[in-house]
Amino acid sequence: MVQSDKKRRSTRSSKMVSSPVVMTRMQAIMQKEMVREFLAEFMSTYVMMVFGLGSVAHMVLGGKFGSFLGVNLGFGFGVTMGVHMAGNISGAHMNAALTFTNCALGRMSWKKFPVYILGQFLGSFLAAATIYCLFYSIIEFSGGRLTVTGPIATASIFATYLPDHSTLWRGFLDEVLVTGMLQLCLFAITDKENNPALQGTQALVIGILVVVIGVSLGMNTGYAMNPSRDLPPRFFTYIAGWGIQVFRARDWWWVPVVAPLLGAYLGGIIYLVFIGSTIARRPQILEDSMVYEDRRIPVLPKTMPNPPMTSPLTPVSVSPINRPSVRTVPPLSDPIHLERF
Repeated sequence: MVQSDKKRRSTRSSKMVSSPVVMTRMQAIMQKEMVREFLAEFMSTYVMMVFGLGSVAHMVLGGKFGSFLGVNLGFGFGVTMGVHMAGNISGAHMNAALTFTNCALGRMSWKKFPVYILGQFLGSFLAAATIYCLFYSIIEFSGGRLTVTGPIATASIFATYLPDHSTLWRGFLDEVLVTGMLQLCLFAITDKENNPALQGTQALVIGILVVVIGVSLGMNTGYAMNPSRDLPPRFFTYIAGWGIQVFRARDWWWVPVVAPLLGAYLGGIIYLVFIGSTIARRPQILEDSMVYEDRRIPVLPKTMPNPPMTSPLTPVSVSPINRPSVRTVPPLSDPIHLERF
């Protein structure tokens, strides 16, 4: 009995000791930059896609409860909420095409590219699963058959499909143009040297931009503009019962993946060449600076003040009694970080 009591006490004490250790390790992991950016992209994409796909479900299933304007508002303000959630952590890309463009133009390190893409894809996939569970009436609406095309098709709730009035390559050019307009305007909204959105209003302005693109250019292809918005939900429908037809329907599946990458890159190049290169940039003069990682520039401050200026006619005593005491100032260990704009 005594030995069993001792074992129980030792087990309890070890659990009490291990739990703070585990919490400390978890906090250390969560504070890593890559982890924080992954979680930010995951959560912001999830929020955007839940609002966006939910609005599409209303239009397809709800009749008078949904409309194409409602879809535009759902995705637009879903983007706004996503920017509020992750804008100061990862930049709230929520879009693989935007992440690709930032890496290709040297605004972000390529080593972060898979981290951002993984977070976006997982968030989008989970959002599709959430909408499927919330709107389980999809099964009843289609009479128990999950179809991709036809009058009772429901796969379009989750991904975009080429309409009958358009051709494959016309749809490809449409996605290139629409995504290029998105990236072009995003650079203008966030360029502090031009005429950016007011501080604190960027999220709202970006959401309005998505709404405007939808109501003006969204009819032809559904304005996917985003591989992270289209591919993960399409894969969800494949494993949820819609089958391989989600990838075979008019061979469209690859267009919302490839065309936005090309369009976003072209839009960024056009802005930098025609607008960004014509703006007079204020140079930064930094002493003893050393550039590192993406955006930050550490500057080591001077630790000793300049000696006071004395007149050549002023007598200066150098006797030990009058000699001022000299105190050594320890160097600063932490650099001061300046964000590059």
